[in-house]
Amino acid sequence: MSSSGTGSGTVNGGISFWYADDGLPVPREPLPGDATADVVIVGGGYTGLWTAYYLKKAAPSLRVTVLEQKFCGYGASGRNGGWLYNGVAGRDRYARLHGHEAAVRLQRAMNDTVDEVVRVAAEEGIDADVHRGGVLEVAYTPAQLARLKAFHEHELSYGERDRELYGARETAERVRVADAVGSAWTPHGARLHPVKLVKGLAAAAEALGVTIHERTPVTEIRPKHAVTPYGTVRAPYVLRCTEGFTASLKGQRRTWLPMNSSMIATQRLTPEQWARIGWEGRETLGDMAHAYMYAQRTADDRIALGGRGVPYRFGSRTDHDGGTQQATVEALYGILVRFFPSLAGVRVEHAWSGVLGVPRDWCATVTLDRATGLGWAGGYVGSGVATTNLAARTLRDLVRLDSGQAGPTGLTGLPWVGHKVRKWEPEPFRWIGVHGMYATYRTADRRELATRSAESSRLARMADRVTGRH
Repeated sequence: MSSSGTGSGTVNGGISFWYADDGLPVPREPLPGDATADVVIVGGGYTGLWTAYYLKKAAPSLRVTVLEQKFCGYGASGRNGGWLYNGVAGRDRYARLHGHEAAVRLQRAMNDTVDEVVRVAAEEGIDADVHRGGVLEVAYTPAQLARLKAFHEHELSYGERDRELYGARETAERVRVADAVGSAWTPHGARLHPVKLVKGLAAAAEALGVTIHERTPVTEIRPKHAVTPYGTVRAPYVLRCTEGFTASLKGQRRTWLPMNSSMIATQRLTPEQWARIGWEGRETLGDMAHAYMYAQRTADDRIALGGRGVPYRFGSRTDHDGGTQQATVEALYGILVRFFPSLAGVRVEHAWSGVLGVPRDWCATVTLDRATGLGWAGGYVGSGVATTNLAARTLRDLVRLDSGQAGPTGLTGLPWVGHKVRKWEPEPFRWIGVHGMYATYRTADRRELATRSAESSRLARMADRVTGRH
């Protein structure tokens, strides 16, 4: 083992720590040949499974088929940080496009979604290690503190009245992050075990009568057809729920960019180590850096921590089973020790990566094209653990509205429904742009640490404008 704790004892890849912890599933049977359905869903992650679940709950007679290229939860749903929280990508843009009140409705729906996921997990007997500790985001430089206070006020403007702003002492009472000067907390968040949730959700959908075919890659989606090497499933509605893997579909290479995110999980920490850190509330933990991190205290007392490593692979390629560059593992370990210096030398037991879907304007969307029956949801930009549930319930309502089974609902009128996004630039421009953006953010973070200025780096503001991130 290296002195940094990231040596030969670290498992690299293997999809994720969550699968190492809970075990790989036995894959379901692939599609046996041509078939028909009322709704065919492409992608067996959270979006696809939630959509199938809610469709069958609302209309038990519907024939719903899910097609998954590997096994349910192979993508981001089985690799994420386990942050069930109320963030939604694109809210500010939706406020500019549709008015502030429309964006407030979207935010309220997201707040309720955290409750909904917890409710369904309990109702279906899914033990996903859910702990409702809220979300704590810390600042440890003057510039981060200024952004934190502005962020807190901004969230209040969207109606989140139950959030709290803390100074250095109150922050340390929750978790002792080195040099933390402040934090903001919202109750609309929970920690969970991603794989336990996705396995339980797949089982719940099957119990309702959903047909799931794994090891069945869909190569092309067209109206009323989902094409696979084993046959074609024909259905009036074909819903694309492929998030970070969308670029692999015919004609979708530039739709959503597969952004990489990487994680590490430590060995189990001792009670003495936890006594030095605190974190008894088991809040999900983030920061206000431009190249931000995210972390949780797991049910078995590890720290699982993530952030951007190599942000994007040329040509929208995706990784192989979560393999992660050693430089990324070392960088994440550096963040861990930066936050908790007393953990220097602690062993990293697992490292992994995955991709999330990023639209060109950084806005999550839900759409059903009534002329073709094609629908899709995604572009969550890292906030998908909860957003997938809201997207799925919205897809359910859109399908029921279009088929005449139900009328409009509060969800079908949310501002992200039907939002159109332009495609990403062709290569090599998108590779240059994404790598340049994150290099700029990291440089901005280093400058803010060095200068201790209360003003955010101009470099970061420039990168935000160029990329359309804000």
